[in-house]
Amino acid sequence: MSEQQKPADGEPEDRGDGVTSDESTEPEWWESDGMPWKKKPGKADYACLAWFGVIAVFSLILLPLRAFIPQFPDIFAMVTGGRTSVALSGAVASVGQMGHWPVVLFVASLTSLKFDWVYWWAGKLWGRGMIEVWASNSKRAARNYARAERWAEKLGPLGFFIAYIPIPLPLMQVVFVLSGAAGMSLKRFLFYDYVASTIWLVFYFWLGWRFGAPVVDVLEIYARYAGYVAIALVVFIIVSTFMAQSKKEKARKAGRA
Repeated sequence: MSEQQKPADGEPEDRGDGVTSDESTEPEWWESDGMPWKKKPGKADYACLAWFGVIAVFSLILLPLRAFIPQFPDIFAMVTGGRTSVALSGAVASVGQMGHWPVVLFVASLTSLKFDWVYWWAGKLWGRGMIEVWASNSKRAARNYARAERWAEKLGPLGFFIAYIPIPLPLMQVVFVLSGAAGMSLKRFLFYDYVASTIWLVFYFWLGWRFGAPVVDVLEIYARYAGYVAIALVVFIIVSTFMAQSKKEKARKAGRA
């Protein structure tokens, strides 16, 4: 290259195809940290990621509405398939105030699976990609997800049953994602998930039925304060999410400096 053709100091070199050397080495947006895929995303990738957004919005909407569970446990049980509302339905049914409880329990067993297939789909599309995204939030999250993965790999299909135990590990999400990553069919996944979820829901319903009236009394007290607690939780989630994003943005800018 002659001196007349050489770029000035500080200017990127033009390779002759209209793309400078700096531009050619700059990663695409979908290659940045925090993305679950290892290739350029397609329609299925965008759709799956959108469903995770639906899950997040649904959870946020549900938080303030939890204050009304004691008044409408059957409706919440059938809409969410949640263990708390199912247990409360059992308590109300035990005192003769919910004659349609078999319908409630059956519908709840179906709606409890409403979003589980999304995690299976994420595993099928991206392998461990989604787990890596979750684990990157903090060192503590990384440790928790590493433990959950070890458990899930050892347990196999039994992991579906253990995943519903309320332990401080993200075992359920990991089991679902790894099922898709391992090539498990959707039919088999839903079968295992349905059996495990239904067994646990029946157990929670029985607990509510067994303790009956005292549980209903506790629920009345809970209803008085649950609304304030739910609002506080929503505010906490919004503030903590904003602060976490701000820290990541500052760290990203510091890395570029």
